[in-house]
Amino acid sequence: MPVIEVKKLSKTYRTYQKQPGIAGAFKGLFHREYEQVHAARDVSFTVEEGELVGFLGPNGAGKTTTLKMLSGLLYPTEGTARVLGHVPWERDDGYRRQFALLLGQKNQLWWDLPARESLELNAKIYGISDRQRDEIVEELTGLLEVKDKLNVMVRELSLGERMKMELIAALLHQPKVLFLDEPTIGLDVLSQKKVREFLRHHNAMRKTTVLLTSHYMADIEELCQRVIVIDHGTIFFDGKLSEIIDRFADFKLVTIECDRADQLPRAKLAALGELVEQTPAQIRLKVKRNRVVPVCKSLFDELDIKDIDIEEVPIEDIIRDLFDRNDATQRGSTAGPAVHSGGSPE
Repeated sequence: MPVIEVKKLSKTYRTYQKQPGIAGAFKGLFHREYEQVHAARDVSFTVEEGELVGFLGPNGAGKTTTLKMLSGLLYPTEGTARVLGHVPWERDDGYRRQFALLLGQKNQLWWDLPARESLELNAKIYGISDRQRDEIVEELTGLLEVKDKLNVMVRELSLGERMKMELIAALLHQPKVLFLDEPTIGLDVLSQKKVREFLRHHNAMRKTTVLLTSHYMADIEELCQRVIVIDHGTIFFDGKLSEIIDRFADFKLVTIECDRADQLPRAKLAALGELVEQTPAQIRLKVKRNRVVPVCKSLFDELDIKDIDIEEVPIEDIIRDLFDRNDATQRGSTAGPAVHSGGSPE
């Protein structure tokens, strides 16, 4: 039985559309116009025990709304969901003790208390014994390398240190399900790396089921084999991250270094592929996979090449292209195929 089971989950908001100017404000006193905004629409997916799933989408796509419904913070307009056998918005005490929600832009620790006292307070709320609390805090602070920060006021911690403490607070009661919304947002590269290593280790050791949203593709690439992509409140891909790359990264980046690279006419380069960059010492082309060999041969015939590099297109660009395709479909354009759950292009 899946740990998370979501069927046609929807959340619609009714928003007031104010007319401009004083006349519009006066008119609004007697007659108001409203618009239906779909934050999530017919969202369906399942997550098995121990899975670490990436939940991707642009700002306003419906990721956080979905996580809040699964956490019981929002009531859905339509649809059903069960997490660990519980209906989240019924807010059963048995459910609340088995999951954790960490919002990267929200604080759950007391700002003016040392981190240790905030963790002690959380332990009391969850009925955790002092001995068990100390063992868990000792383990987690050691893994995240923040033992020496326990007696520091939360407001005096760096952003990276504070996020690590927030993560410890979320895991203090050893939840079976963890919802993470942008856990590395704003962190420096080293802090991001440490948080990712910790999450990978924790997931492997505890078999915690994790649903993770992030705008940092490094988080998704390093942690998640499976991704769910949502846009305009609707899921349009659910499958392996490698499948996105295999099916939709139909080009590679070819970079060549040579003298007088800027002398080759742009029109000739455009016939070989999409010109990304051209400098006196370098040419960078985006080339269809099945054209890489003939394009390289043509470049060797034209130029005295010193070095050549062929690489995959960054996953960020691939995901961005998927969003662009979906936007075009939403507008009724024929610019590109839509991608539905399961990864099949239309």
